[in-house]
Amino acid sequence: MGDVDDGTTITDFDPEEQERGITIYSAAITCRWKQWQINIIDTPGHVDFTAEVERSLRVLDGGVVIFSAREGVEAQSETVWRQANKYSVPRICFINKMDRIGADFERTLAQIKLRLGANPVVTHIPIGSGPAPDPAAFRGIIDLIEMRALYFDEASKGSKFEVADIPADCLDRAAHWRSKLIEQVALLDDAVFAKFIEEQPVESAEIRRLLRVGTLSRVLQPVLCGSSLNYIGVQPLLDAVGDYLPSPLDRPAVTGVNPTAKRGDGIETRQPSNKEPFCGLVFKIQADPHGDLCFVRVYSGILKSRSRALNPRVGKKEMISQLWHIQADRREKLEAESAEAGEIVGITGPKDAVTGDTLCDAAHPIALESITFPEPVISMAVEPESSADRRKLAETLAVLSRQDPTFRATVNDETGQTLISGMGELHLEVIRHRMQRDFKLNVRVHRPHVSYRETIRSAQTVTGEFSRTTAGVTQFARVQLKLEPVPGTETVVVKNEMKPDALAPALVTIVEQAIVDGAQGAGMLGYPLIQVKFTLVSVENSELENAEAAFQAAAIDGVHKGVNAAGMVLLEPIMKLEVVTPDEFLGNVHSDLMSRRAVIVGTEQRGDLSAIAAQVPLAPMFGYSTHVRSLSQGRASYSMEPLKYAEAPPEVLKEMLG
Repeated sequence: MGDVDDGTTITDFDPEEQERGITIYSAAITCRWKQWQINIIDTPGHVDFTAEVERSLRVLDGGVVIFSAREGVEAQSETVWRQANKYSVPRICFINKMDRIGADFERTLAQIKLRLGANPVVTHIPIGSGPAPDPAAFRGIIDLIEMRALYFDEASKGSKFEVADIPADCLDRAAHWRSKLIEQVALLDDAVFAKFIEEQPVESAEIRRLLRVGTLSRVLQPVLCGSSLNYIGVQPLLDAVGDYLPSPLDRPAVTGVNPTAKRGDGIETRQPSNKEPFCGLVFKIQADPHGDLCFVRVYSGILKSRSRALNPRVGKKEMISQLWHIQADRREKLEAESAEAGEIVGITGPKDAVTGDTLCDAAHPIALESITFPEPVISMAVEPESSADRRKLAETLAVLSRQDPTFRATVNDETGQTLISGMGELHLEVIRHRMQRDFKLNVRVHRPHVSYRETIRSAQTVTGEFSRTTAGVTQFARVQLKLEPVPGTETVVVKNEMKPDALAPALVTIVEQAIVDGAQGAGMLGYPLIQVKFTLVSVENSELENAEAAFQAAAIDGVHKGVNAAGMVLLEPIMKLEVVTPDEFLGNVHSDLMSRRAVIVGTEQRGDLSAIAAQVPLAPMFGYSTHVRSLSQGRASYSMEPLKYAEAPPEVLKEMLG
């Protein structure tokens, strides 16, 4: 039996997870309990690693959502609950840490109802709460279905437990909660409801049957409790997984699109049966020096090793070299060399597959709905400690991007910086540590530069000149330009208003291109120009030996003169921002956004959450992900995307000019 505090749990096998005592990467593992085979995927709880939850919920049939009796419903619980709603995943709840100081079963239950909009149905209640040696400490649980007390033996790590009568001082409380349990499940069956009204006894088997019906139809969520640290309540939880959560056969057929069908039709379904054509979904990729390991959920048919499966996204067949049974960081070769509908396996061989791809029988093609991931919200610049490592950095970032769909690596064309983007500062910190530990690559980290732009204040007409005297002969070229600001255009516009025979067409093209190139770094601060229209008015020249170079130089001179004469305006990137926060933190978030020069566009109510739509400059938003969480006790989330460029206030320009 592993222990989180000792870093010995099977599914937290990564050194970073063991060091921090948190789950970072989802891990698949299979166990047997009674007559059931249970495929478990352990997912992270931290909001920065939301992609691991998203991809797991997409392929799972049911979920066990674990809450802390002390902290109650935390921010990430809300996010995960919404993700589970999106994928229609039936779930049961386990209120853990009943042995901690401040543990409160009923408060946590009320939060599950209120914050998550759930319908929790209590099947087990705690005997006591808090740590020993307090006389009222948590020491066991009451099974409300069988109306009995369960006490777990700590010496045997909970493998032995005693079934006893309910303590006298708990009888009234147990009767109250059992009555509530029967009332909630009776609503699902007229005959049982009649028994409840007439106060006739309801059989345990009937209660379990209706709990299963309610869980599968997602109208209720059974709630259990315990302390996993002290091995209390684990067996009833495993029983509940088998009794109430769906097997693959209980889930509806998956639907997809036949990629070979004509537009407008081609909807295909696959029943969870071995007799159907094979189809499966790649939900995770683990990079490996010997070839990537793809995690696949088999939805229908049989997947065999040394076979070929179609990847409809790329229209190619992928080689399925080997099938592996995954036990966290260990893999065992499948003896049968095949996987059936409902199984989760690891495969090696595919070259083009990415997270979210379908693999299917080439004779019966189907493309299942892919997995959508949130956009990264925070960036930082990285560079290798030595220039020799530049290529290694690019290769490492490509591997990490393939593994993690919420991690991006891009090179900024203007600054030359390599930017890495992710879901939060912890996410990027973990990535940086992985580069050092797994890829032996040391990197330096910088704040990324904001990509400012410049434009002009007023219209001007100027003449750019090129003049050179060689052997007593002066050669010159003059280009007359008119510049005017054009708000709203994100580029430079060049228009030719010269007489048709003023210059050869080939030279006109060269002059126009020189204006565009000159505008790239023509601003006083060296940023590219936008929102400017250049009009080519006239040209003059003497007999020139190298006319192209002379006209290019004159055009660039005209651009610089014009920008200086017209007055420079600094433009900053403005982002479209949405912050979703519980109502009680709305004031905090609102005033903080105003301090960041945000313009609030509107506020919308979404249940007990408020969504603030705003436009905000990018520069003051660095570090916002951490700040907004501290403002809202970790319960607010936000998304941000580029919107436009707008004039920066004088203080920003003053700071740049030093």
